[in-house]
Amino acid sequence: MKFSEQIKKLRQEQQLTQEEFAAKIHVTRQAVSNWENDKNLPDLETLIVISQTFQLSLDQLILGGTEMTDKLIKDGSETRRAKFNFFSSLIGGFLLLIGLICFVIKANSVEYIDKQGILHENFYLLPLGYLFLFSGLTVIMVSGVTYLFKKHRLENSKK
Repeated sequence: MKFSEQIKKLRQEQQLTQEEFAAKIHVTRQAVSNWENDKNLPDLETLIVISQTFQLSLDQLILGGTEMTDKLIKDGSETRRAKFNFFSSLIGGFLLLIGLICFVIKANSVEYIDKQGILHENFYLLPLGYLFLFSGLTVIMVSGVTYLFKKHRLENSKK
């Protein structure tokens, strides 16, 4: 049995409206409606509250069917993937910014020859700038390609 069906059956057995059910477990009526319509799932803390409020074991509540556990696992992996993509994009953007800062410093630094004929120049900033730009673009491109590959793989597995 799907979680949506279980939650609806539990609510109806207790002869509660969605609003009364929501009030008992301290959520909104819309949350209960979304659970019953299989749009999303409650978080773990809410599952524990439901379990304690209606004297059900978590096994009965969660493991009523394999669809529930599969969906929980899928939701968790999507969240991890989204966090990974966010942080890798953030790191890539930071590396790009450092590369651009190296070029700006190089362009605005003073180059001179002292009395002994030694040239004073910040030449090292050019290769560093290119290195940071290349690294930032690589990180962003790899995370983008990985995202597209996993998205394509998920779409193919649904078919």
